[in-house]
Amino acid sequence: MKIPFNKPCFEGNELVYIEQAISNGLVSGDGEFTRRCHAFLETELGVKKAFLTTSCTHALEMAAILLGIKAGDEVIVPSFTFVSTVNAFVLRQAKPVFIDIREDTLNMNENHLENLITPRTKAILPVHYAGVGCEMDTILEVAGRHDIPVVEDNAHGLFGKYRGKFLGTFGCMSTLSFHETKNFTCGEGGALLINAPRYIERAEIIREKGTSRSRFFRGEVGKYTWVDIGSSYLPSDMLAAFLYAQLEARGRIQQHRRRVWEYYYARLKEWAKAHDVRLPVIPGHCEHPYHMFYMIMPTYEDRQAFIAHLKSRGILSVFHYLPLHLSEMGIRLGGKKGDCPVTEDISDRLVRLPFYNKLDEAKQQIIVDAILDFYRS
Repeated sequence: MKIPFNKPCFEGNELVYIEQAISNGLVSGDGEFTRRCHAFLETELGVKKAFLTTSCTHALEMAAILLGIKAGDEVIVPSFTFVSTVNAFVLRQAKPVFIDIREDTLNMNENHLENLITPRTKAILPVHYAGVGCEMDTILEVAGRHDIPVVEDNAHGLFGKYRGKFLGTFGCMSTLSFHETKNFTCGEGGALLINAPRYIERAEIIREKGTSRSRFFRGEVGKYTWVDIGSSYLPSDMLAAFLYAQLEARGRIQQHRRRVWEYYYARLKEWAKAHDVRLPVIPGHCEHPYHMFYMIMPTYEDRQAFIAHLKSRGILSVFHYLPLHLSEMGIRLGGKKGDCPVTEDISDRLVRLPFYNKLDEAKQQIIVDAILDFYRS
C-alpha cells in the first residue's frame, strides 16, 4: 500500500531514553522510566495511582480481579468494542450483558442501562469510542443508585475530556492502551488508572505476581512472599522509556492528530452530506483526542465497495468492531441477532480512514481525491 492505515511514529527521544534505560542497568519492570510514566499520568490526569501494564487487556484483567468478579456475576458492556473489554471479565467466569450503542457517538446508550441491571450486576464498563466521552453523568447516576462499580475502557481516549474533566477519571478505575495504533504508543502496553484509593494496595500486589515484592523494595517488609493471586503485568523499562518520550511530546502529538482529523473533516463534509455518508459526531460537551477518523456509509455494500475502491488506489482503509453478541463466543453466551440493533447496523457500514501522527497533507489529499471519486466511478 502506498498509504497504510497506521504507521508508528517517532517523536524524538525514544531511542535516547531506551539507551538510558539500558545504561541504568535495570530493563525489567518498574525502573526509572516506568516511575516517570506513572508520575506523568498521575500528575497530568489527577488520578490517585497509575500502574503501567503490558497491555490494556492486562489492565482490564487486573480490574476484574480487584472487583472480585466471580462465576454468576454479570457485567454490562457494549457489544461494539474490542474483545478484551469482555474477555477480561469472562476469564473470571462473569456473564457479559451486552448493551447497544447510541447512533450519534457510538458509545454505550446510557438510556438502556437501567433496564439491564439485575441483582447480579457487578460492573458497568463504558467504552469511550474514538476518544469521545460516554454520557458519564447519567452512567454514574444510575451506577451510584445501584451501588455498582464503573470501570472505564479508555483505550482510545487518553487526554480526551467530558464536561471539562479527563476521561478515565470518572469510574473507580480505568484502563489505557499504548498499542501501536494509539495516539501514544510503546508498541504494546497499557495502564490501569485507579481513582478509588481502596484498590491501590491490592493492585500493586496483583501486578507483581501476587507478591509483596514492591513493599520489600521500599523497605516496608523484611522479605517478600506470595500473598494473593496475581500475574506478571509489568512491562519492560525499555518499553516505558519509549512511552515516556511519547508522553513528553504530548502537545506535539496532539497537534499532529488534530491537523489530520480536521483536514479530513473540512474536505469531506460537503461530499458526505451529498451522498448520505455520516462523519463523526462530537458533542459540544466533549473534547476528543483525535484518535481516529471514521465514516458511516449508506449501506454495507457501499462500505465494502469503498474499501475496495481505496485499495485499488493503494490506500488501506478498514472496518472496525464486529458485534460481540453475534460472534461465535457471544452466541455461546446467549447473544442473538436483534439484541443490539444499532450496533448491528453501524458495524456493517463503518469504515476508518488512514490516520497516524505524521500523515502529511500531500498523502491526505491523495486519500481525499480518491474518496471524492468514489461515487463517480
